[in-house]
Amino acid sequence: MDWHRVDVPVEARAPTGETAAYLSDGPDALLVDPAGRTPALDDAVADADVAHVAVTHHHPDHVGAVADYASETGATVWARRGRTATTDITPDRTFTEGTTIPAGDGVTVLDLPGHAPEHVGFATDAGVVSGDVAVAEGSVVVGAPEGDMRAYCASLRRLHARNPPRLYPGHGPTITNPRAACRRLLDHRYRREERVRTAVESGATTAEEILDRAYETELPGVRDLARATVRAHLEKLAVEGALRWDGERAEPPGGR
Repeated sequence: MDWHRVDVPVEARAPTGETAAYLSDGPDALLVDPAGRTPALDDAVADADVAHVAVTHHHPDHVGAVADYASETGATVWARRGRTATTDITPDRTFTEGTTIPAGDGVTVLDLPGHAPEHVGFATDAGVVSGDVAVAEGSVVVGAPEGDMRAYCASLRRLHARNPPRLYPGHGPTITNPRAACRRLLDHRYRREERVRTAVESGATTAEEILDRAYETELPGVRDLARATVRAHLEKLAVEGALRWDGERAEPPGGR
């Protein structure tokens, strides 16, 4: 079972200015991440046998037209169990890890948290619709307090081990070498983590101070996202015992 992609312009801070909506082919199709209504997505939905609607996670640039398309098609709306506020309508069904959504030959839910707490992927034999876990170029924002860097790295390792044929991301081109993409993103996170540790060891204590030392480039327009990512790295390192972090100040594990 393959996936048909329609790019939808969004006003949120999506890295490409668009979010990819996906439709599974065959009977009882699943529509994933309809960020908004567009003529192109209207036509794709009209041409498909849409029976299910779901999202990879609750961020605004992924959920904007869930209610519209569910109402128009009469589709079953799915949400992650425990996260029923994913959209502005009440879901009909909930899923967890391993749930099979009865679309076509079946779509399997994969837990892929980190970028968002309830983030999931949707797997078929063609690959995984992976939302905001991976991108072909650049990196993914994993910002505290919602983002969890440990969970995010575990999700990348899980996809690397699973090695699907393709990853169908929410932003940017299809990823044709998932293992290489996961390794690149993990390496990027580990390098940033090392810079955060070095900054703390060299005397930086606040997230702002650590940000200035851990990022080697200017951050116009995205400094708040980078600061939240630094906090997520600090939370991960504190849990792992690599430093101390009380939410305001950091210090080496043995103190200063």
